[in-house]
Amino acid sequence: MPPALSRRWLPHLSLEAIKRWARRWWGRQSPSRQDRYVILGPLVSVLLFLTVISATFWFLRAEELTHEEEAVARAGEIAQQQVRLRLLDHQEQLIRLAREIATRDIGRGGFIEQARTLTGDRPEITLMQWLGPNGQVRLPFDPNPMVGEAQPEATIELLSATRKLPGPALPAHSPHYVDDEGRTVIRLVVPLLARGEFSGAVAAEIDVEMLLRRSVAEDQTRRNTLSIIDMDGNVVATTGASLVAGNPRAGRLHEVPLGSMAPGLLLRTQGWRTSSNLIGNTLFWMVVGLSALTVWMLLGSLQHLRRRNQMQATLVQETNFRRAMENSILTGMRAMDLEGRITYVNRAFCEMTGYTQQDLIGLAPPYPYWLPDRIDETMQFLQQELMGRTPSGGIEVKVQRKDGEIFDARMYVSPLVDHRGEQTGWMTSMTNITEAKRVRDQLTASHERFTTVLEGLDAAVSVVSMRSGELLFANRSYRVWFGSSPRGHLLLSEGSAPDVHAPLHEIGDPEDPMSGLPADSITEAVTDPREVAIEGLSKWFDVRLRYLQWTDGRLVQMIIATDITARRRAEEATAQQAEKAQVTSRLVTMGEMASSVAHELNQPLTAINNYCNGMVNRVREGAIGKDDLIAALEKTARQAERAGQIIHRIRAFVKRSEPQRQSADAREIIDDAVELANIDLRRRKVQLNTYLAQRLPVLYCDPILIEQVVLNLVKNAAEAIDLAEMPPARRRIELRVVPRLQDGPEPVVEFSITDTGPGMSEEVLSRIYEAFFSTKREGLGIGLSLCRSIIESHRGRLTAENLYNGGLVSGCRFVFTLPVDTTHRFEAAADADGPRRPEASTSS
Repeated sequence: MPPALSRRWLPHLSLEAIKRWARRWWGRQSPSRQDRYVILGPLVSVLLFLTVISATFWFLRAEELTHEEEAVARAGEIAQQQVRLRLLDHQEQLIRLAREIATRDIGRGGFIEQARTLTGDRPEITLMQWLGPNGQVRLPFDPNPMVGEAQPEATIELLSATRKLPGPALPAHSPHYVDDEGRTVIRLVVPLLARGEFSGAVAAEIDVEMLLRRSVAEDQTRRNTLSIIDMDGNVVATTGASLVAGNPRAGRLHEVPLGSMAPGLLLRTQGWRTSSNLIGNTLFWMVVGLSALTVWMLLGSLQHLRRRNQMQATLVQETNFRRAMENSILTGMRAMDLEGRITYVNRAFCEMTGYTQQDLIGLAPPYPYWLPDRIDETMQFLQQELMGRTPSGGIEVKVQRKDGEIFDARMYVSPLVDHRGEQTGWMTSMTNITEAKRVRDQLTASHERFTTVLEGLDAAVSVVSMRSGELLFANRSYRVWFGSSPRGHLLLSEGSAPDVHAPLHEIGDPEDPMSGLPADSITEAVTDPREVAIEGLSKWFDVRLRYLQWTDGRLVQMIIATDITARRRAEEATAQQAEKAQVTSRLVTMGEMASSVAHELNQPLTAINNYCNGMVNRVREGAIGKDDLIAALEKTARQAERAGQIIHRIRAFVKRSEPQRQSADAREIIDDAVELANIDLRRRKVQLNTYLAQRLPVLYCDPILIEQVVLNLVKNAAEAIDLAEMPPARRRIELRVVPRLQDGPEPVVEFSITDTGPGMSEEVLSRIYEAFFSTKREGLGIGLSLCRSIIESHRGRLTAENLYNGGLVSGCRFVFTLPVDTTHRFEAAADADGPRRPEASTSS
């Protein structure tokens, strides 16, 4: 640091001066001009000095680079002239040789001798040829005897171009190419003119690399690297290795064309950097280092001033923040010394009591906000505070405002410690709890009312902790049935039925399917209700389970179990009655079809009687052979088998059995129902057409009940047609079974029975499913009601509608659906040749 600056700056580095400068420089006040000069003057001077030194060295370096570039350009131009002069000398020698050949001063021997002389003095000439007018080689000369006499296409093109030029023929140079030995050469062709006529040419191949080495002086190759490149930048010949960009020894580049004697080639000159970089000079770096050190010291001083200013600003900000926080909170703050004298109160404390800070600070007990009739009691509380015996939960007291209003408050006391760790007093926080007490009293009353309601419920309500298994709550019904143990809760939650009075460890811990999930997700989830049987109590319960957050934050499980034993017994009785109704309906159906069944059985029995009488008569007469007897017996057996099938089908239909759902084939159900229905249809002369889709899925149902539904619907349609005395053209029923896709998640199979009868009125359509409602004089009114119950018990739906032709009713359609057995794959119920043909059946 300069001495003058030290004498001027160091006396001012006292703590108070730093504070004053920090406030003036970084605070709200603007610094003086003198302070700015003291702080920024040295920094600006050092930076300016460093800038001047850097600019001087940069200017010197730029001059040096300019000189290097000019030297490289001069060397390149000199090398270009030397190469061009070398090529021009080759051209003049060939012109002289061509003139002597054209004037016949020399012959073949003279050509060989002069060619040997030229190639010996000029090793870059690798081949010389005496060519004819059409480009054929008349006499070659090759210093290398291994090379053949192949004529390149470039020579023929040059000869053609030379002959086409107007005026006297001139020498021509070909573009560079690679010969048989891999050398890059150019070809020089000089025409032969004998008395103004073109008689051939003299051609020579010149090695480009050898030409470069023989043309350029050795001192130039020591200072620079010379290269011949093509138009694409590829190196054709060079005197040394080229330096890539970024190499510290790489210098400037200079490129010039070689002209028409070497078309398409450029001469590149690359200089070698020989001088040292002035930037790396020791003196320069010493100046830079000293300048950097000075700047660093100045910046350190500025940073120190700035840090002290930041600390002061932080302290002021923290003080303001604490003051704003104390003024914004609703909790009253009061500070006392060890003798109980008030030293500080915040705004909230003043607003609570109605007194100002001037009224309270400096007061000793008793304080004006104490209740007059409770001064002794409050003084005891204050003594406990001063002795440090205040409970952690605080003290609940009553406070009187300045206007006489009294409110409830809770006070918390903590020791007030100074920077040396010594206690200097007590800090008291006061909170108005009047509203909190009112809410708490209301919550207590509400809890009592809620508990009274839960105790009066007929359902058992229990709450168990998921972690410890502790029974947290149980109402009266739960205690009556299960006692005060969580054993009954576990039974209801897991759905098993061990002994209620068994030890808890024998029941086991039920596996919770929601274990491991976040508490928020569990409490939002609602499980489906289920029915649980408790054998020890001989009761059924409808159990509803849910997870809750308990008052202390624990995850608990709540169960509400309703006694449904009476309902379950009623449902069982109803199911038994429904089963009896189904059997009764089948018996009634067979009873109504009794005459048709008798007629159906009369045909095979009459045929059997006739066959037997005929065989007896023919046996007595001896007019029957063995084959005829066997044929008659076989016909008799078939008629007996037919009668047996009819009886077996009727017996299987009316047989009483338990409902059994299983995988069933819709085709078999339809075949069995149609076989029974045809008995009544033939008697009523009604035709039944059936259509079943080619590929039907497997059903999950009770086949006997579904067969009963199909038979009842077909039989009702036939009765409606027969009672309406419809003409033969309208005595038809169509039965269709096809798969359908509905809005639900499962596919279904749709059954539809369509007749051409008179239809139904709107009143009948609205009441056809009512029990004991019938439009037939002798009907019981349970058929359609039972059909609907059967279909809905299979999770299907039965509907009915009239069909219209214009404005007239043309028939009626009943449609019901059945779910598909999703445990089986879709199987083809039809043959591979197509859908089943409609079946027609009429009575004889």
